[in-house]
Amino acid sequence: MQSTMTTSMPIQPAPIGPAQCNLQQLCIIRDSALHKKLDALDTAIRGNGKPGIQLRLDRLEGAQRLRSRIVWLIIGAAITLAASAAWRAIWGAGR
Repeated sequence: MQSTMTTSMPIQPAPIGPAQCNLQQLCIIRDSALHKKLDALDTAIRGNGKPGIQLRLDRLEGAQRLRSRIVWLIIGAAITLAASAAWRAIWGAGR
């Protein structure tokens, strides 16, 4: 297999003319559309006066931590109850 190498010449800037002006206007239009999209994303993330995605995520993570602690508390109580019942079954209720 033969590899072909292409040599590229450096791109020279085109002289400014009517075609270049239209390209510049097109770039300005695209830039303004891009800025609008970025502003919409920034508003969605930060909220801009309303709870944004970042705040919602923080709240969800806090709720998950609380749920996790409650589950571990219930599991600990269940283990304690089972161990107590086993102790009473093995050694008797009262001595």
